[in-house]
Amino acid sequence: MSLGPNLLAAIVSVFFIAVVMSMVGRGGGNFYVPVLVFLGLEIHQAATTGQFILIAAAVASALVYNKQRTLDWKLALLIEPPTNIGAFIGGYYSHTFTGTTLKLVFSGLLVLASLFMLRPVKQRTYDGAEKKGYWYREFGEHKYAVPLLVAIPVTFCTGFAAGLVGVSGGSFKIPLMVLACGVPMRIAIGTSSAMVAATAASGFIGHALRGDFNPEWALPVAFVAVIGGLIGGRLSVKTDPDRLKLVFTVTTLLAAFFMAANAFMS
Repeated sequence: MSLGPNLLAAIVSVFFIAVVMSMVGRGGGNFYVPVLVFLGLEIHQAATTGQFILIAAAVASALVYNKQRTLDWKLALLIEPPTNIGAFIGGYYSHTFTGTTLKLVFSGLLVLASLFMLRPVKQRTYDGAEKKGYWYREFGEHKYAVPLLVAIPVTFCTGFAAGLVGVSGGSFKIPLMVLACGVPMRIAIGTSSAMVAATAASGFIGHALRGDFNPEWALPVAFVAVIGGLIGGRLSVKTDPDRLKLVFTVTTLLAAFFMAANAFMS
């Protein structure tokens, strides 16, 4: 297979995005999809390819986080199933909406993600008093309480929106874990990496069943995403993610404006 200039540009772009996004437990679909659309893929194929990339990069970084014991599998298994169901439904019914509508929805989600990233994060620990509707968890030296009546509906809606436009929802899951559940940032990042992979897989299946999978693009970019995910995971354990919040906010807003402009131009 010969690499055309657009595909080569996609490979280089995906590698660098995978490194940075894996460092903070986010999927990066809000960057992959605009890049793929800009380089010539139709929006539905871009969403499908974006989720295939998310699976590859997130699995690679999750291996690193698991080794560093910053990935809470029980927490992931509790809040991820509703996200997966929502992602599958969103991916399958994405054809209900036009490409322009999806791009505008995508832009709105990016703006919301940016606002979440701007919000100051204060770790909230639980004092040991148990209440109904909460799941109490101890992981290493940390204790936190998950409000089920908040976490389950929010993760389902996040999964649906993520599957619809081909992103992972990591930008929403990390604030949910940290702000609502009192999960330390390090563990939220590691746990998010596993959930990103699972959500992306559910959305990818929904899209692929509609015939949107393009292996000529998906396979080579996923390969470099694995390399980027491994590098990003290793860099993360040496870097304070809070230092990157402003950079991610700015770049996410730029991606939102880019996709909105692309929607109106098309």
